[in-house]
Amino acid sequence: MITLSEERMREALPWRDLVEALRGMFRTGCEMPVRHHHTVEVPDEPDATLLLMPAWVPGAYEGVKVANVFPGNADRGQPAISASYLLSSGRTGELLAILEGGELTARRTAAASALAADYLARPEAETLVMAGTGRLSLNLIQAHRSVRPVRQVRVWGRNPEKAAAIAREARGLGVEAEAAEDLEEAIRTADIVSCATLSTQPLIRGDWLPAGCHVDLVGGFRPTMREADDSAIRRSTVFVDTRAGATKEAGDIVVPMETGVLAAEGIAADLYDLTRGDHPGRTSAEQITLFKSVGAALEDLAAAILAYESTR
Repeated sequence: MITLSEERMREALPWRDLVEALRGMFRTGCEMPVRHHHTVEVPDEPDATLLLMPAWVPGAYEGVKVANVFPGNADRGQPAISASYLLSSGRTGELLAILEGGELTARRTAAASALAADYLARPEAETLVMAGTGRLSLNLIQAHRSVRPVRQVRVWGRNPEKAAAIAREARGLGVEAEAAEDLEEAIRTADIVSCATLSTQPLIRGDWLPAGCHVDLVGGFRPTMREADDSAIRRSTVFVDTRAGATKEAGDIVVPMETGVLAAEGIAADLYDLTRGDHPGRTSAEQITLFKSVGAALEDLAAAILAYESTR
């Protein structure tokens, strides 16, 4: 059995390899039960959540991500989320690897966005707006650069100092990056807009989107969260990672469906359809595309298998 730390997970999951691992897993599929949520009482603090995400490829691999979300950790200066991934043999049940779950989740999330962009962003896309300054921001910048010739990045956040810090880190990775003071101004000239926030009010306005833009919505994972407004939904051809997840958990999809802005058949395709060639993805240079992800256990399993096979 092997154990991989956060640092070793980064080494084991190079961006292009990870994108291809996700492409292959969506194309072939796996068994993926509904994720399990359990409320955990914490005395004198907000309730915590135990999240279990199982998936398996029959006869090959079986895995489960175990994540703990403890909101009260914020008062102690500790991360609210901690996670581990357990990868086992799909033939014997033997435990093969224990993988650091935070880095696995961050990287597979960004890689899923890059996989979608490989079908939906214009081939010549070179300007990226990164809205959000959390852990995912640098990952998303790097992941998108693995599939498109992104040369200029503008980082926006509610805290200008954090945006400047992310831009500085991106420059350290060889990216031409700067902080953006005005989100609207940045979006109006963007080829790709990636948004990873916990916003409950739309940040991305449809009226701002230029022709040919690709919008990547990553942050909202509850029906009460919104990163794009109804105008953005109306102007875009809408894609999701999985229909089952996005139509139940993503406010950017759930709310427009409830209000009649988006019909179920208005979701053009998910990553299964795109990777299997059942939908062509972008069909014109002027088309505005929008991708919404909420994550899936399939993605965790694909990343875990790649990490294990590349290091064992």
